[in-house]
Amino acid sequence: MVGEKVILRVRMGSGDAHYAGELVNGSKILDFFGDVATELCIRLDGDESLFRSYDSVDFLAPVYAGDYMEYHGWIEAVGTTSRKMKFEAYKVIELARDPILAPSAANVLKEPLLVGRASGTLVVQKHCQRGPQDHRFAASS
Repeated sequence: MVGEKVILRVRMGSGDAHYAGELVNGSKILDFFGDVATELCIRLDGDESLFRSYDSVDFLAPVYAGDYMEYHGWIEAVGTTSRKMKFEAYKVIELARDPILAPSAANVLKEPLLVGRASGTLVVQKHCQRGPQDHRFAASS
């Protein structure tokens, strides 16, 4: 791993729900993986980068409106212009969805639930690379 992990915490809102039962579309997870990747490249190169491709994407559990999610990402390898990254999405809080409780009742999960993972490649053009903008990346890149 190059540098350290970046973690983004987000609550999925009702506007994120796409399917019946307030189920969130898996593509929303990819949106947040992209945000994590952008931050990683800014910290390493001082540039937002371009997402070239996903090598693999796995959706492992459903995500619903009201869920609190953590999106983790880290750089696995650095080439001349490419940055290979890995991502994981965890559900950390979910609405109780219990008819006996108030609609606003929520549960903190005892253990974060892995709901998705992916790997991909980003590109930072050579002329856009300005070096580490984050001291955590300076020693290991």
